[in-house]
Amino acid sequence: MAEQNHVADDALPNVDEEQFRPIDMQVLLDAPRSIHKPRVLMLYGSLRERSYSRLVTEEAARILRRFGADVRIFNPSGLPLPDSTSAEHPKVRELRDLSIWSEAQVWCSPERHGSMTGVMKAQIDWLPLSMGGVRPTQGRTLAVMQVSGGSQSFNAVNQLRILGRWMRMVTIPNQSSVAKAFAEFDEAGRMKPSSYYNRIVDVMEELMKFTLLLRDRSNYLTDRYSERVESAEEVAKRVNQRSI
Repeated sequence: MAEQNHVADDALPNVDEEQFRPIDMQVLLDAPRSIHKPRVLMLYGSLRERSYSRLVTEEAARILRRFGADVRIFNPSGLPLPDSTSAEHPKVRELRDLSIWSEAQVWCSPERHGSMTGVMKAQIDWLPLSMGGVRPTQGRTLAVMQVSGGSQSFNAVNQLRILGRWMRMVTIPNQSSVAKAFAEFDEAGRMKPSSYYNRIVDVMEELMKFTLLLRDRSNYLTDRYSERVESAEEVAKRVNQRSI
């Protein structure tokens, strides 16, 4: 009797039954596998000539390429401030096209005044949640990193995680924070052996694993009940207007 009452209590009168769908295990687990190299976009947050966030990004790019990724690094030099011009600006178009192209992203910012830099935030602010029906970040995997001039801190990566969630990205658990970055590179701009370097290898390895696991399922994983309901309502309104 208790089990029967429990079943009755589980009724969902507020659910749109046409849009409420059971989990499709075949789509979730048996989706066809892509064979092209995982496409990774990398953003860094400094315009300095010797930018340690750029150097860390370039070091991580070498690791990703060794893991088999197709890597593009966006140069933020010349990117205008958000809302200071139209989205047709060449640098904005370049950034947005690269974001749509990508299946994974890496964001690396210096920590300045206890937070990410304005250069880093400007790049993310130019990436809208939706752009002509296309979401340039949703469902993509994300790794976050930061460099610091002093002792190790995690303020920038914590903020980048918040932004990654807001941009509907799948942010991997691991992250990298390089303290006293000025001491971690040689004159040629290559990173010295250290536990910081090993952590970056860890992060890029984890990013590749998550990307390969999720990229063929990202559309299904980000298919939401609330959006299906809203879309169905919009279609109904459009059809009703035509019938008037």
